[in-house]
Amino acid sequence: MAESIFIPEGATKKEKYESILPQIESLISSETDSYANLANVTAVLKEAFDFFWVGFYLVKKDQLVLGPFQGPLACTRIGLGKGVCGTAWKEGKTQLVPDVDAFPGHIACSSASKSEIVVPGFKNGLVWIVLDVDSDQLDDFDLEDAYFLEKLMELVSKHC
Repeated sequence: MAESIFIPEGATKKEKYESILPQIESLISSETDSYANLANVTAVLKEAFDFFWVGFYLVKKDQLVLGPFQGPLACTRIGLGKGVCGTAWKEGKTQLVPDVDAFPGHIACSSASKSEIVVPGFKNGLVWIVLDVDSDQLDDFDLEDAYFLEKLMELVSKHC
């Protein structure tokens, strides 16, 4: 069965988020396979915003392990507190990084990545997954992205 997402042309970033979030919820609430849902979420985000890299890392024992993503080759495993993703996992809060080269301990999976936002997802009060979004532009993410991506991760945690 083919799925489609409506992304309004010429819309602001806020309007795009407001348009895709309910569509994503509808898409993932009717599918029981978490991996399929995560894959579709990354595809929608890539299509809507043309992010350089977007994907998930799942907590597996003592590390984050690469999950579904869109973009260039990625790091496969990340330790607790390591890089931006490991920091989001350890601290349990969104990491908004305008310049990855200025982030202590940044893990350069791609030298083309310039800015990043990582948002944790929670189940039973614990981080179980992080959403990682990279840009090839400096300072490409802001509090608006953080707000809407946190809302997205609430949906992901509820339905995956």
